[in-house]
Amino acid sequence: QVQFVESGGGLVKPGGTLRLSCAASRSDFSFDSVGWYRQAPEKPREWVATITSGGLTNYADSVKGRFTISRGDAKNTVSLQMNSLKPEDTAVYYCNAVVGLYHYWGQGTQVTVSS
Repeated sequence: QVQFVESGGGLVKPGGTLRLSCAASRSDFSFDSVGWYRQAPEKPREWVATITSGGLTNYADSVKGRFTISRGDAKNTVSLQMNSLKPEDTAVYYCNAVVGLYHYWGQGTQVTVSS
């Protein structure tokens, strides 16, 4: 059984940056795609960005040009670089890995953008 752990969340001022990481518990883990999602209080979870095993990326319009998803140096990690953060980016961020028909979710990491 593989598990995923997100890290890198925290409190940042508007205009600031954060880098989130998603790491699988197995170093030999390979995925079809990994996505980042977020959920703000009293709102449904929404998709943020996705990267495929081939390196193709896609972004929600709300983050395009500000966020960058990438694979880490380690095979089992994916990062989300977040620049020019806005208060409306405040949410719990989750990574989701897809392997065939299976979806693996992390426990989430809180991102708060506030002055």
